[in-house]
Amino acid sequence: MLKKLFFALALLTSGFLAFGQNADSITVVKTKWKKNKIARQVILFRHHFDQKNLFAANENISFLEIKNTGRKAVFALAAEEKALITTSNFGLRDTAIAAINGNFFDVKNGGSVDFVRVNGKTINTNRLDKNGNRARHQEAAVVIDKGKISIKKWDRSSDWETKLREENVLLNGPLLTMNNVDEVLDTAGFNRLRHPRTCLGIKPNGRAILLTVDGRNENSAGMSLFELTKLMRWLGCNSAINFDGGGSTTLWVNGMPDGGVINFPTDNKKWNHEGQRKVANVVLVKKRVKR
Repeated sequence: MLKKLFFALALLTSGFLAFGQNADSITVVKTKWKKNKIARQVILFRHHFDQKNLFAANENISFLEIKNTGRKAVFALAAEEKALITTSNFGLRDTAIAAINGNFFDVKNGGSVDFVRVNGKTINTNRLDKNGNRARHQEAAVVIDKGKISIKKWDRSSDWETKLREENVLLNGPLLTMNNVDEVLDTAGFNRLRHPRTCLGIKPNGRAILLTVDGRNENSAGMSLFELTKLMRWLGCNSAINFDGGGSTTLWVNGMPDGGVINFPTDNKKWNHEGQRKVANVVLVKKRVKR
């Protein structure tokens, strides 16, 4: 009798979870996003789920969808070996259409703690743990070739990133989904707890999504990586990779109000657009220069 009761409760619980996930997916798919055409082949999408109607929480989501052909709009990296600069200042300095914060960095001393190569020059190398092991955010890479962006997965060799042929390489992670296969994430607090998040997704048609989810505020809870994985799938991505998040999460678009900062960065602990954190590198969207 006890076993039957346990089985019934398990079925009921799984049913509620499935219903919740289905309701969340329908919510995302049916959302009437606020859209702004930023440039040719670049569209900004925004929506504030303010009725605790996504993952039973308030969530503020902003993302760019870019036609990833390397023609009108192109991707690029900008990085500093030691210095830290706000995402908006990186974008302004490089006369970009848009910028989003990049990978993990040394807050005290500056510079990325992960491998970065920009235009063929190595800017930073991996900092491994005391046993020589990689962090999860060193097990995948964002690469840019002729203005087109894509995601690659570590082949488990020690010098993998140095052998990548692309001139622009940014190790990052954890990898969430690759070619429609979800990665296995452990239940460490970084993955399980809700934080502001930054993410890159690639759709089957090749279009790229650069996304931020705000957090650490009653207006937006942030997401776990499990929730972020689902969101990127519901937005149509078959591959997705997490970037540095938390106080670093920033999406900037040139010429927009509030200095171009689209989301609500948290470093000043206020719900406004002024709380940018200085970072070591960014992913840029730029206009292709005719030669």
